[in-house]
Amino acid sequence: MSILEVKDLYKSFGKTQVLRGISFSMEQGEVLSIIGSSGSGKTTLLRCLTSLERADSGSITVNGKTVFDPAAGVKLTREEARENQLQFGMVFQQFNLFPQYSVLDNVTLARRLHAKELPDYASRKKQIIEEIETDAMYLLDRVGLAQKAKNYPCQLSGGQQQRVAIARALAMKPAILCFDEPTSALDPELTGEVLAVIRSLASQHTTMIIVTHEMNFARDVSDTVLFMDGGIVAVKGAPDYVFGEGATPRMRTFIGKMG
Repeated sequence: MSILEVKDLYKSFGKTQVLRGISFSMEQGEVLSIIGSSGSGKTTLLRCLTSLERADSGSITVNGKTVFDPAAGVKLTREEARENQLQFGMVFQQFNLFPQYSVLDNVTLARRLHAKELPDYASRKKQIIEEIETDAMYLLDRVGLAQKAKNYPCQLSGGQQQRVAIARALAMKPAILCFDEPTSALDPELTGEVLAVIRSLASQHTTMIIVTHEMNFARDVSDTVLFMDGGIVAVKGAPDYVFGEGATPRMRTFIGKMG
């Protein structure tokens, strides 16, 4: 069974139609890269999947549960909508770390807030917090920043801040980890360290959707690549196909400009 199924997704902003019938599916452990020029709908698609935007029509099914399908009358309770959001971990372009909190606090904050909703939180508070911090230190170690746990974002490089953002997204144990152009705010030297972390996650079969302008990276790390153009999926398939015989003239022009 697919971990994610998207069918005929449409989204407009005013008179501008940004998504025009997007459909795809992905399996557990798959890495899906989404490429395309600015304005092709990549980020809007990601925001619709993670409930940061609401699509106009179509359906989204996560782990076998349909979480969006207005035509079928699907309506989630507030609690169900929240649980669906937690299925996705989001890593943004600009890191979005809280400057007033340490690295460790940034990674643990969301999970600590969520833990307060547990029925046994009051009786197990100390144990729960210790477990959260232990898990966070493990994740910081995975991204090579355990030694920076007590530092603040202003004391880190851009690449380090993005790695903290990755650890923060992983802390909620999402089913799918999403990246919105994670290296666009970084210079080339720092880009490499962030891509190395994502490669490591891919080698551990972390399910990921990556919106990226890094063509070589998308080719190397992905199981599937979507090329979006004008709000549609223009080309879809394995990297060798998408970057080879499946490439349309429009895509070849795009890749030429990126190179």
